[in-house]
Amino acid sequence: MAVVVANGAPREVPSDATIADLLASIGWKPEWVVVEYNGEPLERARLASVRLSDGDRLEIVRAVAGGA
Repeated sequence: MAVVVANGAPREVPSDATIADLLASIGWKPEWVVVEYNGEPLERARLASVRLSDGDRLEIVRAVAGGA
């Protein structure tokens, strides 16, 4: 297991988890979000290939559309 910080809160993930796995565990689809990984923006195409490590920091912003 590894502990990462996602949006300021510690979260335990399996040691082989990817960012896409983390998103799935919280019910968010990759096409809904923008991810900053250890201070750098991350291309959506890489979310399934970047493996999380103990101490990684993520900021995840969900895009919300709406209005009349």
